[in-house]
Amino acid sequence: MTLRTPPLRDTHADHGGQFTDFGGWEMPVEFDSIRAEHTAVRESAGKFDVSHMGEIAVSGPDAARLCQRLTTNDVLALDPGEAQYAAITDEDGIILDDTVVYNLPASADADYLFIPNAGHDSEMYDRWVTHRDQWELDATVTNRTEEYAMIAVQGPDAPALLAAKTDVDLPEMDRFDIERGVVAGVESLVARTGYTGEKGFEVLCPWDSAETVWDALDCQPCGLGARDTLRVEMGFLLSGQDFNPETNPRNPFEAGIGFAVKLDTEFVGRDTLEGIDTEGPAERLVGLQLIDRGVPRHGYEVTTPDGDPLGEVTSGTMSPTLGEPIALAYLPAAYTEPDRTVRVLIRGEPKKARTTTTPFLS
Repeated sequence: MTLRTPPLRDTHADHGGQFTDFGGWEMPVEFDSIRAEHTAVRESAGKFDVSHMGEIAVSGPDAARLCQRLTTNDVLALDPGEAQYAAITDEDGIILDDTVVYNLPASADADYLFIPNAGHDSEMYDRWVTHRDQWELDATVTNRTEEYAMIAVQGPDAPALLAAKTDVDLPEMDRFDIERGVVAGVESLVARTGYTGEKGFEVLCPWDSAETVWDALDCQPCGLGARDTLRVEMGFLLSGQDFNPETNPRNPFEAGIGFAVKLDTEFVGRDTLEGIDTEGPAERLVGLQLIDRGVPRHGYEVTTPDGDPLGEVTSGTMSPTLGEPIALAYLPAAYTEPDRTVRVLIRGEPKKARTTTTPFLS
């Protein structure tokens, strides 16, 4: 299968980017080293090409209603220029994807924009169109994934770095705000969002102008490797890995994102999730910190100290910030309290670990 390529693919290759297949896209996994890129974001600033993320625009009289009924949060509560994190669930409350929904500023050329994960844009476009037609709603849905480039600049120095290149009043933006403005001479949308736990912004600009914006941001280029270690330290979910509707079906309460479920709204899967919320999920996603030496990886089994199966690791890494091995895993609810002792089987050897809350960083 031919991989999709981001608009900056050649730029990344010229700067030593090493590539991987991610969600059907050829994306840079690292430039210098994962550790160096990770440290830059935690201590100064780094930039990421996240143009593999999808962009679906929704406009028309029923645009808000359509998005409200297909995501778990309260879209109708958003004013223009505001965004929210949400899950997209099926009738059984299973997470199909997670997303950010933007109520775009009045000057934008669409009413709403939502961001599916890599490789999910066609699926989510079809889902929105199918339900629009089924519910006879008046809305226009457009897949703009290959119209927008998306560049994230993240880290404690990111606000000052971006402020020097834009007319957007960044200090006035709250988290999950989005404004229209100029970045490096390019008309763009600037959102105060990110996937690292640090201060930062995501810039959506025209596909053909990506290089101009990228080159204007003078900081460490970062690949998907650092993006992964940064998000694991924060306990952020990765679609397809920490949940997968086919291989690891999970609902938002199991996945720890119940805060993004508004049961007083009407959405697909709501009735099932109301019951789960009342009874409580049987399993929950929990953080693990290894006490013994070893690095937990996706798929490694988690057991009791006596060797009884409990679950398996969904994401794991050696935390560059903490210098400790950390992981995420779904465990029975009784084992999700902090400081429960468990074992992680690493190459068949049981390694002592303890449960902990996320984020791993204070």
